[in-house]
Amino acid sequence: MTVLDHRHHAGVPGWLPGATAPRTDPAPLLPDPSPVRAIGTPALEKCDPALLRELYRRLVVGRRYNQQATTLTKQGRLAVYPASTGQEACQVAAALVLGEHDWLFPSYRDTLAVVSRGVDPLEALTLLRGSAHTGYDPRASRTAPLCTPLATQAPHAVGLAHAARLRGEPVVALAMLGDGGTSEGDFHEALNFAAVLDAPVVFLVQNNGYAISVPLSAQSAAPSLAHKAVGYGMPGRLVDGNDAPAVHSVLTEAVERARAGGGPTLVEALTYRIDAHTNADDATRYRTEPEVAAWREHDPILLMERALRGLGVLDDRLVREAADEAEALAARMRAEFHADPELDPMSLFAHVYAEPTQQLREQAAQLAAELAAEAEVADR
Repeated sequence: MTVLDHRHHAGVPGWLPGATAPRTDPAPLLPDPSPVRAIGTPALEKCDPALLRELYRRLVVGRRYNQQATTLTKQGRLAVYPASTGQEACQVAAALVLGEHDWLFPSYRDTLAVVSRGVDPLEALTLLRGSAHTGYDPRASRTAPLCTPLATQAPHAVGLAHAARLRGEPVVALAMLGDGGTSEGDFHEALNFAAVLDAPVVFLVQNNGYAISVPLSAQSAAPSLAHKAVGYGMPGRLVDGNDAPAVHSVLTEAVERARAGGGPTLVEALTYRIDAHTNADDATRYRTEPEVAAWREHDPILLMERALRGLGVLDDRLVREAADEAEALAARMRAEFHADPELDPMSLFAHVYAEPTQQLREQAAQLAAELAAEAEVADR
């Protein structure tokens, strides 16, 4: 048998010509060896003080939002709540880096990002209250409905971003996922299409270590989730997800790159879910208290307050103002959620299809008849 020596064929070591040749140099696509950080590095001093204070304010308000939403669940005002406590840096940074005409594609844990984008908390939590599939107008807020199925919003983000580019609109879509979402086929399909189409989309993976109770080590053997980007031909970035200025910086670069025609980016933010997966989860069954305690010391608010006080851009007055704003939001949430929602059962059939199917029409007619019968009995 003759062995062909193709080690230096066409000037590319180790590759045959044609379709087997490398499409691109993988080196620039690889993530940094260690997560990008700003806090504790000279990079923090170069950050705009106003931006740092805004990030801190949003972190404080976001933490109180998470706490109040969790309390509402315990009171029965919400059916379920997947808290993003500990992940607030990713949430607020994702909302802050987007422009007015950009689109956010959140997952079920990303209600804080939706609220940070300007959506009222009552509307953002409508799905988790069980009142409707979504409580806000996606077109008005440029925010897709909260996505409960894992990663199914990722292909939608690619499609919207690609369509906007075809229309000549400078729109960027940002899709938020968890580490569990990267194990879904939709994630892989979205990344492949995004890279092939050169779509202006950013994928933010909040790696909090667990897909409910399944640790990342049981999901992926890759060096990092950011490394997965290379297989699709896009850059992968690895960032400390509890370092708000670093997350903001990395996402800003990715959004600007996408808007300038540079294509998609996969960003992995290393963070931690301090609370349980939802109120229905017992996290003590799969993780230890020392592990949680260690991450509490790496809390995004604690890191920011220490760093900003050290820089002299945060004082007691600003800390108090942020806390007061957070309490005002919590009070408003309590007041708004105290009243029971007035629901129209017939709305179940609205906005499903542009032209309702025969089956839907039959179901709507059956429900209308049942409601009319109930009303007749109540009037007697």
